[in-house]
Amino acid sequence: MRVTTDDGVGLAVYDTAGDGPPILFLHEFGGDHRSWSPQFGDLAVRYRCITYDARGYPPSDVPTDPGAYSQERAVADAVAVLDALGVEQALVVGNSMGGFATLHLGLTHPERCTGLVVAGCGYGAAPERAAAFRADALALAGAYERDGAAAVAADYGNRPARLTLRDRDAGAHDEHLRILAEHDPVGAALTMRGVQAARPSLYDLRDRLAAMTVPTLLVVGDRDHEAIDATLMLHRTLPVADLAVLPRTGHLTNLEHPELFTRLVEEHAGG
Repeated sequence: MRVTTDDGVGLAVYDTAGDGPPILFLHEFGGDHRSWSPQFGDLAVRYRCITYDARGYPPSDVPTDPGAYSQERAVADAVAVLDALGVEQALVVGNSMGGFATLHLGLTHPERCTGLVVAGCGYGAAPERAAAFRADALALAGAYERDGAAAVAADYGNRPARLTLRDRDAGAHDEHLRILAEHDPVGAALTMRGVQAARPSLYDLRDRLAAMTVPTLLVVGDRDHEAIDATLMLHRTLPVADLAVLPRTGHLTNLEHPELFTRLVEEHAGG
């Protein structure tokens, strides 16, 4: 099905329907709705599982206006999906870019969240890493425009925090690279500039985070060096937060340990 946002962008939505408690999944920059296939397969019997392709990720629309992409808009899109499906509250699960959106959803719309699962969240958040992160994001945006998605996938998909997936499950890593190579270059470049490079530092949000009482599960791989420090900061800051650090694991925790990740989500959901 498709949901149209308040600024006229169509989002491709995947909904298992049913009467189970709803779970909304938000994908990372390097993935799309297919990144949550292992969790859908395991949880759809007991839960209403919902996900969508973010704006800029076909078959969702790819706006060409740079102003259509921001962290705030990513949160508004999640709310638009919940509204269109008539879901008052959901457990919200996100990885990386989706983890940032999940956390911001809890900050700005806590009444819509029964809980949060925030995985791999923190790349570029530390003050001393912010400039390097923005430079890398802008360079990736330029690479998408200059070289195309397949060339970027060969680099981005083989970065150290993603290679642990290859070492654990070569087939899953190959699928991850295929999804990366299918990204729309325009949508990916604008997402990198408007969402990734421009998002506020988590460290600047500590006062607001300290007041957020939505129950949160933080998940991070111990080899996801760009995310682990920020995740530990979140664990110290959030008043209602649990922490799962997965050993010998990189950035794609739900793909490296699909059964364990699913069990963590279900336990956090109270199931």
